[in-house]
Amino acid sequence: MQQPITIAGTTIQPGTRRSIELPIPSFYTHTSSSMPVHVIHGRKPGPCLLVCAAIHGDEINGVEIIRRLLVHKTVDNLKGTLITIPIVNVFGFVSQSRYLPDRRDLNRSFPGSKKGSMASRLANILMTEIVEKCTHIIDLHTGAVARDNLPQIRAFLKDDEETEALARAFGVPVVIHTELRDGSLREAAREHNIPVLLYEAGEALRFNEVAIRAGVRGILGVMSHLGMRPKSSKKKNYKTVVSADTQWIRAPESGILRTIVPLGTSVGKGDLLAYINDPLGEIETEVTSTMFGIVIGKTNLPLAHEGDAIFHIARYPEVEEISSYIETYNDELDSLSS
Repeated sequence: MQQPITIAGTTIQPGTRRSIELPIPSFYTHTSSSMPVHVIHGRKPGPCLLVCAAIHGDEINGVEIIRRLLVHKTVDNLKGTLITIPIVNVFGFVSQSRYLPDRRDLNRSFPGSKKGSMASRLANILMTEIVEKCTHIIDLHTGAVARDNLPQIRAFLKDDEETEALARAFGVPVVIHTELRDGSLREAAREHNIPVLLYEAGEALRFNEVAIRAGVRGILGVMSHLGMRPKSSKKKNYKTVVSADTQWIRAPESGILRTIVPLGTSVGKGDLLAYINDPLGEIETEVTSTMFGIVIGKTNLPLAHEGDAIFHIARYPEVEEISSYIETYNDELDSLSS
């Protein structure tokens, strides 16, 4: 039988769901603060999946993904436990900032400590109260301000068949093997042998409907893979190809940027990506690709300084085939009703 689970002193019985306010340091106005947590604790035992968002406070797509996930008709009858935290970095979320008030990056502060900086203390609370109780994690992110990311999964896949299977179950066409970063939630969870998927899609401080729908679908796909919910008979299987090599294309000159390729485009070495002009239109510089691959990220800001990262490209051997999968996948999501 499934056993009760206790978080922040609140015990959730099998077959019930509960919202919890996880206490965190207060604002300097002495206004109390808390991290919102919602737990769905199934009647039958199974995996414990954490889905969290807004570790970077301005990355808000995941907040809407979790809201839609929690009202999905299948989650009330799941096996195991679903823990959701739509807003991890409450302070950054309130100020519409990626960082905490002291400018620290929460996702470089794990596993944290009880006596360190605010970032360290928040990381410690998340680790001890939530992460150590989990078996799997999906961490929801977006691009930075004025940077747009194609829906993609990033994970450490080297010699890790379980994490790769989860990444493929998420179902987005683009999966990227990335090394672990010091102080990240992924690195801290791996020390506890917890597989983590990092979902990147959209832009900071913007809702992107395709990215949100892809996120909800992907989480449900992982839950089906883990046996937490039935597998959908209507689900289409999209080919997922793993890339282990990405590269940023940087502005060769400063000026006004005119991009000509959208996200998901297949490009070859030497293909034209954008133009950079001076404000008077007297000088025009071409921006070209340095590799064969798929455009998985780009800047949305039409102002560029020399050296600015403007396109992110993932290397794939069969770029045209992958680009076709991406187009079909995005078209289907775009046609769905909310």
